[in-house]
Amino acid sequence: MPVPGAIIVPHPPVILPTVGKGREKEIQATTDACRQAAQTVAGWKPDVLIVISPHAAVYADYFHISPGSAAAGDMGGFGAPQTRLEVAYDIAFRRELIQLAEADGLPAGTLGERDADLDHGTLLPLWFLREAGVDCPILRIGLSGLPPLAHYRLGQCAARAADNLGRRAVLIASGDLSHKLKADGPYGFAPEGPEFDKAVTEAMSNGDFARLLTMDPLFCNRAAECGLRSFQIMAGGLDGLAVESRLLSYQDTFGVGYGVAMFHVKGPDPDRCFAEQYQAAEARRLSAQKAKEDPWVRLARLALETYVRTGTALAALPGGLPEPLTGRTAGAFVSLHVHGELRGCIGTTAPTTASVAWEIIRNAVSAGTRDPRFPPVREEELDALEYSVDVLEAPEPIQSPEELDVKRYGVIVSCEGRRGLLLPDLDGVETVEQQIEIARLKGGIGPNEPYRLERFEVVRHR
Repeated sequence: MPVPGAIIVPHPPVILPTVGKGREKEIQATTDACRQAAQTVAGWKPDVLIVISPHAAVYADYFHISPGSAAAGDMGGFGAPQTRLEVAYDIAFRRELIQLAEADGLPAGTLGERDADLDHGTLLPLWFLREAGVDCPILRIGLSGLPPLAHYRLGQCAARAADNLGRRAVLIASGDLSHKLKADGPYGFAPEGPEFDKAVTEAMSNGDFARLLTMDPLFCNRAAECGLRSFQIMAGGLDGLAVESRLLSYQDTFGVGYGVAMFHVKGPDPDRCFAEQYQAAEARRLSAQKAKEDPWVRLARLALETYVRTGTALAALPGGLPEPLTGRTAGAFVSLHVHGELRGCIGTTAPTTASVAWEIIRNAVSAGTRDPRFPPVREEELDALEYSVDVLEAPEPIQSPEELDVKRYGVIVSCEGRRGLLLPDLDGVETVEQQIEIARLKGGIGPNEPYRLERFEVVRHR
């Protein structure tokens, strides 16, 4: 069997005695589980370890696979430079994986390495594996901002590479769970934190890889998770295989979730081809979402799809639009998302056209083709896009941040002709101070420059 199994392991630096200096005893159950998982991997006798780390190089639209023939790293950043490892890379495996990924339309390769040293997300699992006697070459893979299915498909490519080369490859998915489990923890508390950890540890226990693919990205962001995309790549490496799943331990001692799990391959299982299941479920979800869109959102979708498919903008308004769209003017923002991730957002703070409808048409096209943060939307992306439209009320000046509410009001920060705007009720913006700071930075306004504040309300359409 090219892939005899896989493990999920966390990477808390404190787990190493040279870093923890006694505190490692507070997560002894995690240590014991890591050792058990490493001993199991040793029994599988791997030829190569595929180590997937959230702390390797990460790009929005590219999977980075570490180049070179070897690498080393230490825990100097955590006060323990004496804790050091060196590894050899499996060059032939890397070449085969990149070729398979490219053939599958996945952007992956060795470009853009910023730091050749092993990151702690790679080093910590390897520390336990070396202790267990596993000293084979590795492949180190970073995560990306691409959708869950892209991560899963990369794992499928890794399994095919192992098969093509006759290698016994074990996937090592490095990743902590939520970082927001306790109010006195390093990142504070969010109710989504424990919910996330419960869902993921259940998926680990049951081998429910479909659940790893279908979790709501906004929910995951609020939970401040670390390793989900590592787990998705690992799951792809086990596509079509029956696995014996075991959750060895779970701890939240320091306000961060640490889960250790093992997946022992038992043989083929065509019912566990989760890529196909995910695509079908996602198509159903998007179809239901489109069926609920109101006229504001349907107009934005029509405007962008027309432009992308024909190269020309709508020349006339479609019939049947409600009077609030055609009979008034207002600023409007159009936001695009794919799998919960922003794909474009452009808007106007005050009306620039003859009606809200024309404002939406113009800004929908701009959000999809002129947002400088993203490449233009391609025709093959259109069906996966989700839209929201914010129609702005007239802004009003305020004298103090105390007059703001991040859920109710957007903010405009102005200074000498420069302006930065932030919409209300945005995921991840929890305080007025955050809201003002982000808007100030968007406007290019320095931290010590005097600025004016305005607030506004919006009507949000989805």
